[in-house]
Amino acid sequence: MPKRFSTARGREFGAGLRAAIKGAGLTSRAAAEIVDWDEAKVSDVVNGKGGATQLEVAVLLGVCRVNAEEVAHLLSLYGETHVRGWWQQHGRCSPIRLRTVVEHLKVAKSLVSWHTHLVPLFLQTTDYLREVLRASSTAPADELAERVQAQLAMQASVGRKVKCTYFLHEFALHLRVGGAEVHAAQLLHLLFIANRPNVRIRIVPAAHGAHAGLAGPFTQLTFTKYEPLVWVQTENSSLLDETKDAIDGYDTVVRALEEQSLDEAESTALIMRLYETLQAADGHAATAEMRSAEPFPPLA
Repeated sequence: MPKRFSTARGREFGAGLRAAIKGAGLTSRAAAEIVDWDEAKVSDVVNGKGGATQLEVAVLLGVCRVNAEEVAHLLSLYGETHVRGWWQQHGRCSPIRLRTVVEHLKVAKSLVSWHTHLVPLFLQTTDYLREVLRASSTAPADELAERVQAQLAMQASVGRKVKCTYFLHEFALHLRVGGAEVHAAQLLHLLFIANRPNVRIRIVPAAHGAHAGLAGPFTQLTFTKYEPLVWVQTENSSLLDETKDAIDGYDTVVRALEEQSLDEAESTALIMRLYETLQAADGHAATAEMRSAEPFPPLA
C-alpha cells in the first residue's frame, strides 16, 4: 500500500483538532452540526485536505473551548499543512516537552539514532540525562526535574516493537557524565538494553578516525503510513526534515556508519571491557584510600 502524502505540520494539526473535538466531549458529527458543516468537511480538515477557511477552523476550535495558546498554534499550522520540513525555533532554549517529536516517536516503525559524543537520549539513564541537563547553560535550573521527567516520557514513547539502531562514537563511552558511579551505571544500562530483540547498538571506534557522522547527531524515523523524516536537535531549535533529497542523504550516512562501526557483538564487548575497567579502577581507588587513611586511635 503506498504511503499517503502528509507532513509533520499536517499530522500535528490533525491530531490537535481531533484532541480538541474529543476534549469537548463531541463526536465529529456533533461538532459538524454545531458549526453547520457536513461531517465529511470535518474529516477533510482533520486529514489535511482543506475545505475550510481559517476563520471557520477558528470557530470550530472556539466551539470546543480550546485555550488561546493552542488555538494560535493550530491556526498557524492550518495554512501550512502542505509544507514539507519544519524548522521549529524555540527561543533561548528548547521547550520542556518536544510535542512534535514525541507524537512522531509514538507512531514510528523504526528509529536510527546517531550521536558523536554522548549516549543517545533514548539510551540514557535517569542520572545521566539529569547531569546532561544540569550542564546546560540555557535551560532554567528550576525546570530540571520537569525536564528530566519529560525526557523519560520521550524515551517511553518509543515502543518495544520499534526497530531501533543506535550508533555512537567510542568517545561517548569514555566521557564521564556525572562522575564514575553514573558513568558505570550508564555503561551497564547499555549492556542491558543491547539484549532487547528490537535494539542494535553499534560503536564507531576511535581508531577509525574521520567518519561519516562528523556533521553531528540526528535521529531518523520511518513509519507504516507516512514518509520518513529526520530530526536534528540544536541548543534552541528542532529541525524535522522531510524532503526526499535530504532523506536520501541521511540514508547514505547511515549506510556508511553501518560499514564504519563495530558489529553488535564487538560493540557489546567494547562496552563490557570499559565497564570492567571502570569497576577495577574504582576498586583500586577504594583500596588506596583505605591504605592512606589514618589508623584508628588506640582504645582508652
